[in-house]
Amino acid sequence: MALTVELGVDELAATRFAVSALSETVAALQQLAGHDRQAVHERWLRWARAELADAPLSLPLTWPLLFNDTPGWPEFLVPAPAGPGGDIDDDLAVLCRTPPESVRANLRRRFGATPPAAVADLAAHPEQGLAELAAELCAAHDRLIAPHWPRLRAVLEADVAYRARRLARGGAAALFAGLHPDLSWRDGRLRLGGDRWREDSAVDRGPGGLVLMPVALGSAYVLIKRRTSTQTTVRYPARGVGALWSVRLGARPSGATVRLLGRARADLLDALRLPASTTDLARGLGVTPSAVGQHLRVLRENGLVAGERHGRSVLYRTTALGAALAGSPYADEEAVGKEVRS
Repeated sequence: MALTVELGVDELAATRFAVSALSETVAALQQLAGHDRQAVHERWLRWARAELADAPLSLPLTWPLLFNDTPGWPEFLVPAPAGPGGDIDDDLAVLCRTPPESVRANLRRRFGATPPAAVADLAAHPEQGLAELAAELCAAHDRLIAPHWPRLRAVLEADVAYRARRLARGGAAALFAGLHPDLSWRDGRLRLGGDRWREDSAVDRGPGGLVLMPVALGSAYVLIKRRTSTQTTVRYPARGVGALWSVRLGARPSGATVRLLGRARADLLDALRLPASTTDLARGLGVTPSAVGQHLRVLRENGLVAGERHGRSVLYRTTALGAALAGSPYADEEAVGKEVRS
């Protein structure tokens, strides 16, 4: 059985990507509560538990909306970002603009006639309740996501760049087929299969095209809103999250790479398959930040790594040429060719 989304030419043309700090915040709370918990985030979970041990978050409205006897959560809780996304303030502004009638209708579908007290108050006073909800989610973001947002965002944006290349090379069919094994697109319909659906059902799609949102901290499944007052979102697991909380990716570089670059630089190149700061690299590789800086300078001068500022941090990662040299499965042959020719 499957969930299907009707997607005509106009809607397909309006389909876009976005990243969402609010989506990651909700996913983080899900992980903490043990819902769809992913083993790859165990290191982050240990950090988060320690962070909250002395000063727990107060979420009197958010918690009953997320965790109750009904599956999922209200559709307005993670709205489609208005643009490419990434800023929590922008996400929360969209949340606060949810029409009151949409809030009430959504809560009725989720909770019926006897909602928890905090939810009943939200239904009675949607504008005030949404402001309180936004404040709680902002506090959760600042505690749980903001300290790691540069790395999370870099992974999400790298996923979007990869998907954009698939779309350019293979069209919509290649794009959707590559998002997740349960997704397929054919004859104007996006189909989400898998064993979670007991019967076929259709999505009451929101205005315009879809918003495709990679999620780093979230479920291993694809989540599609069945109805919404904003654009319909398709939240899918981002690529590369398996190494998100570790500088190393597993096996050390091959002998050929070590002979060419030396052990220290080969290890550094291998570590930068995912974005990392100088501090991350020094801690993960067991060397000093100054030594990392010297090796990074050589690798940058030779076009093997690149740096990008994210707030107060500079995150480094391999270029396509560097990924190819390190034997990365994420190497992009076309981009490598361009770098070699440039």
